[in-house]
Amino acid sequence: MALRAAVLRHVRVPVRFFALARRECQPASCSVASLRLFSSHDDHLTKEEVIERVLSVVKCHPKVDPSKVSPDGHFQKDLGLDSLDTVEIVMALEEEFKLEIPDKEADKIDSCNLAIEYVYNHPMAS
Repeated sequence: MALRAAVLRHVRVPVRFFALARRECQPASCSVASLRLFSSHDDHLTKEEVIERVLSVVKCHPKVDPSKVSPDGHFQKDLGLDSLDTVEIVMALEEEFKLEIPDKEADKIDSCNLAIEYVYNHPMAS
């Protein structure tokens, strides 16, 4: 899955415009009547956007002191959260980025940095 995300982040499909096949289409008006058939995935989130939104989700958790939140912060060691709080944060991240994190992967997310990396590398995050 990580390989797929890396490939999708670096490979772009060229955008091409094709004129619609119409009888009344003249060379001057063909540029107006065009059809975009392919699109690159330029809507992927930037690292800065992901960092900002992940930290915002963590800061909004009721048991978190917002002044202690940083991209390198660990949920249990630095923020004093327990495992249930960590699950709640992962669920909030799923809602924020409109994605589903499998339980096996969610168990590994125990810091802001791991959450940022997971979301950034997920091809469906929005």
